[in-house]
Amino acid sequence: MKNNLNKIAVLVVTATVMQSCFVAKDYKRPELKTENLYRNEIVSTDTTSFANVAWDNVFTDPLLQGYIKKGLENNLDIKIAMQNIAAAEATMKQGKAGYFPTLSAGADWTHQELSKNSQFGALLQDRSTDQYQLTGSLSWEADIWGKIRSNKRAANATYLQTTAANQAVKTQLIANIAATYYQLLSVDAQIKLAEKTLVNRNQSIETIIALKDAGNVTEVGVKQTEAQKYATEIIIADLKNSIIILENTMSILMGEGSAKIERSTFESQSMQPTITLGVPATLLRNRPDVIAAEYNLISNFEQTNVAKSNFYPTLKLTASGGLQSIDLKEWFSANSIFANVITGLTQPIFNQRQIKTRFEIAKANQEKAYLQFEQSLLTAGKEVSDALAQYNNETYKLTVREKQVDALNKATDYSDELLTYGLANYLEVLTVKDNALNAELSLIDNKFQQYKAIIQLYRALGGGWQ
Repeated sequence: MKNNLNKIAVLVVTATVMQSCFVAKDYKRPELKTENLYRNEIVSTDTTSFANVAWDNVFTDPLLQGYIKKGLENNLDIKIAMQNIAAAEATMKQGKAGYFPTLSAGADWTHQELSKNSQFGALLQDRSTDQYQLTGSLSWEADIWGKIRSNKRAANATYLQTTAANQAVKTQLIANIAATYYQLLSVDAQIKLAEKTLVNRNQSIETIIALKDAGNVTEVGVKQTEAQKYATEIIIADLKNSIIILENTMSILMGEGSAKIERSTFESQSMQPTITLGVPATLLRNRPDVIAAEYNLISNFEQTNVAKSNFYPTLKLTASGGLQSIDLKEWFSANSIFANVITGLTQPIFNQRQIKTRFEIAKANQEKAYLQFEQSLLTAGKEVSDALAQYNNETYKLTVREKQVDALNKATDYSDELLTYGLANYLEVLTVKDNALNAELSLIDNKFQQYKAIIQLYRALGGGWQ
C-alpha cells in the first residue's frame, strides 16, 4: 500500500510539472482603428470625457434624481440583469473548481439469486448471495495543455460580460428616465401655452362677432375663428393624453404600477453641462456594451483554446476503494478493504470528426465575436456623432426659433389692430395666430430635443454606470 501511494504521489508531481507545457494561447486585444470613430468635423483631443461625470451631477433636479435612484432599485430589467449575473457567477465558481478532483461516496447492497438450471446454480445448494459495499471514488485530470485554465478564464470572462451588460442596462435606464421626465415637463409647458392661447381664442371670437355686427366681417369669419378655437382644444386634449402615456412609461421604468408623477417645471430646468468627448479610444473603457463585447470575444478565444486542447492526450487519475463483504458482520473488517488505482494517457484517434468539428465551430464563434466587438465600437462612434450633431442642430434651431416666435407674436399684435380698423382680413389674422402658436410649441419642443440630445450624448459616451 505504501509503495502504491508513493507511485501516486510521483505521478501527481509529474503531472503538475507537465502543466507548464501549455498549448493554450494568452489573449491579446486585437488591433482596432479608433482614430476615425467620430466624424472628421468633431474630432476630439480632450483627455477627459463627459461620460466621467456622475449622473447626479448631470441631472440636478432633486425629483428626477429620486426617480433615477428608485428605477435603479426597482426596475425589472435591472433585476433580470442581476439574476443573469448570479447565474454567471455560479458558472465562474465552477470554472475555478476545475483544478480540483471529483470525489464521490456510495453504499449499496446487492442480492443475487442464481437459477437452479444455470451452470453454477445446479452445483450450489445455496444459490442466493448478498454483498455489502461501501465505496469512495476519486478522479482527477492533469491540466497539461491548459484546458482547465482556459475553461476557468472563459467562465470568468462570461461573468464579466454579464456584469458589463448589467451596466449597459443601467446606463440606458438612466437615459430613459431622464428623457421621459424632461418630456413630461415640456408637455406641461405646451399645455400651459395652449390653455393661455385658448383664452385668447375665446376673446377673438367676441371680437370677431362685434366686427360682424359692425359689418366689417362676414359670418364666415366668425365660423373660421370658432374652428380655430376648437383646433386649440384638440391640441390640449392630445397633450393631456400624452401626459398620461408618459406618466405610465415613467412608472414602468421605476418598476411600479401606473401613477401620477410629481415634477417641477420646464422653465426651472437648466442643463448646460460642459461637453467633452474624450478621445475615441475612451469608448473602449466607458461603453458597457463595448466592454461586454470584448469579454464575449475573450470567452470565445478561451473556448477555442479548450477545443484545440482536445486534440492532445489527456492524463487522468482514477482511484476507488472501500469495504466489501458478503457477510454483514464482517463488513467493517480489515479483510473487507479493497482499492484500485487507474492512471494513463488517452489520445483520441478517430471519433467521427467530433473534435475537429468542435474546434472549427469554436474558431468561427471567435471570429464572429471579434466582428461583434468591432461592430459595437463602430456603433458607439456613430451614436456619439449622431448625438453631438443633434445637440448642435437643436442649439442652433433654438436661437432661430426664438427670433421666429418674437416676429410672429409681434405680427399677431399688429394683425389684431389692423383687423379692428379694417386694414386686414380675418384669414390673415387666423394664419398669423396659428403660426405663432405652432412656433411657440416648437420652441418648447426644440428645448426638449436639446436636453434629449445631451442625454443621448451622455449615454453614447458611456456615462451613468460608473
